[in-house]
Amino acid sequence: MAGGLVALLDDVAALVKLAAASVDDIGAAAAKASIKATGVVVDDTAVTPRYVQGLKPERELPIIKRIALGSLRNKLLIILPVIMLLSQFLPWLLTPILMVGGAYLAYEGAEKVWEIVSGHREQEAAGGEVDENTVVSGAVRTDFILSAEIMVIALNEVDTEPFVSRLIILAIVALLITALVYGVVGLIVKMDDLGLKLALRESGTSQRLGRGLVKAMPKLLSTLSTVGIAAMLWVGGHILLVGVDDLGWHGLYDVVHHLEEGVTGVAGVGGFLAWCVNTLASALIGLIVGAVVVAVMHVIPRRAKAAAAH
Repeated sequence: MAGGLVALLDDVAALVKLAAASVDDIGAAAAKASIKATGVVVDDTAVTPRYVQGLKPERELPIIKRIALGSLRNKLLIILPVIMLLSQFLPWLLTPILMVGGAYLAYEGAEKVWEIVSGHREQEAAGGEVDENTVVSGAVRTDFILSAEIMVIALNEVDTEPFVSRLIILAIVALLITALVYGVVGLIVKMDDLGLKLALRESGTSQRLGRGLVKAMPKLLSTLSTVGIAAMLWVGGHILLVGVDDLGWHGLYDVVHHLEEGVTGVAGVGGFLAWCVNTLASALIGLIVGAVVVAVMHVIPRRAKAAAAH
């Protein structure tokens, strides 16, 4: 009896060790997949703050919370089930679907550029109170594309794992990335409030720091808005660039790769220059594709309507 109990305890201990090892493996894989998607995470973080510009300060965090919940729903309830099923049964379909999303992202970025160039953005900004539901829906739509890119990148890093492990790892990635992105966004948009509180303290150092934060925030948000637009063009263009190569049309990717090789040999900064070349090429592709879609969706119909009116 005692021997049987000892054997049972040994079996339980072995199972516990196996479970712990599995948890460690899943945690390591989730960390690796999250790090691999860091580039798109930075883009997501840069894009989001522009959506709360023009809102009342007390509504900024509630709106960010709504966008974060929408992002989490995107990842866990739509993107995760779809990419898991596609990766299991129709893996070839992931690239075309992602390219459609890339084209939409390029369109979003090019549309913002068009608004700035045409002056339409300023007219809208002066048009009155911002509609929160419109802000949230627009942010969640854009987040959907970025989230899909993040999840597909993460999936590519763990595609050799069993189905259940992949599912758990990607769910962890979704939670970690969402918490990271919108936690940072929340801190960014509330830095001016922190600055005001510091400026009211008795300490001269706190007052100077607080005033500095308050003065810096408009410039920071404006810079992030510009970076966000560039990021949409960059990520959208990169999705399209890699997608056409994966589909067998190698010419465009080969040109970009050749340009990268031309600067890779520069001592000390070759890797950085190659990254810059790829980024600029991707952004240019995104701008061109996005501009075509903008023309189809807005400019051509608007001019046709004006011509019909005359």
